[in-house]
Amino acid sequence: MTEKHIRKNRKSYTIYKGSKTYGRYMNLDDAIMARDILTSHDWDMTRIPNVIQIDEGYIILTVADDKLHITARTATEPSVELVEKLIKRQRRNPNNSRYGLNIARVFDTFIIQKTIMGDDYIFGYYDNIEDASFVRNHLLDNNWDTGTFSTIMHDDETGKIKITDVIDGKVYVLDTYDDENDVSLERSYNRFLVKIIKHNHGLASHPYLDELVDIIPRLEEKYNVKAHDDVWDLSNVTNPLEDVIFKLTPFQKIVYDNVDDSTVDDLEARLARYRSGNFTMKIKRSLDELVELDLITIKDETYSKK
Repeated sequence: MTEKHIRKNRKSYTIYKGSKTYGRYMNLDDAIMARDILTSHDWDMTRIPNVIQIDEGYIILTVADDKLHITARTATEPSVELVEKLIKRQRRNPNNSRYGLNIARVFDTFIIQKTIMGDDYIFGYYDNIEDASFVRNHLLDNNWDTGTFSTIMHDDETGKIKITDVIDGKVYVLDTYDDENDVSLERSYNRFLVKIIKHNHGLASHPYLDELVDIIPRLEEKYNVKAHDDVWDLSNVTNPLEDVIFKLTPFQKIVYDNVDDSTVDDLEARLARYRSGNFTMKIKRSLDELVELDLITIKDETYSKK
């Protein structure tokens, strides 16, 4: 292939100039069009407009991850709102990866990380991809400035309300609400503090909270909240997990011991020797009680120990 500045790969085409690559495209026509756009703007991607008119209509362009992307094609001139929405989506996940830019998963924790001027920075740790995506999206839209976060924030992607705080340079999502009218900062601050304390006592596993264990008094003062829990006296019990498990009913203890990423059907099979009347309901009731005690969690009908 002799197209200048275009290299044919096995299943794609790459635009290059010198040692720098400017984009990868699945067909030659797109590569030629992108190459021509780049050359007409002297290879300066800061000068490339978001929308260009072509014979067939319009194309929406995005510069993301230092590459030029053909984001969408429209027959009629796209609205400003549509262009902004599509460009935001492209910038957040230009390579169509599982979690998008700057998010990695290590076991059950999602981590936001970015290399800036040759140094690696971690911006936060999260229990779920929703929180990680929300924080990453805001950072991308605000030039990675953690000072742009406020206490109460609206997630445009999910419509939910996020309670956030920046602690020692990392962004934490303290709580999430479906309705802004339900927001209670005192409740959210207490939930977050209790989460740290439970991790410290072995009631839950959030390894990234190790960084906050030694500053619980500082956070209580900052939030003007003294951490408290409805189940345990966390300030007085040296090993609250053992204390609570000791107080379980015999069948609750049997169910708890056998929970291992299990569905109700799994537990029915595993506990068959204990079968009695209303056996399934008995298991479900014990599971609900263990969830209420914060000893186990449920996700997609699967129960796991915390």
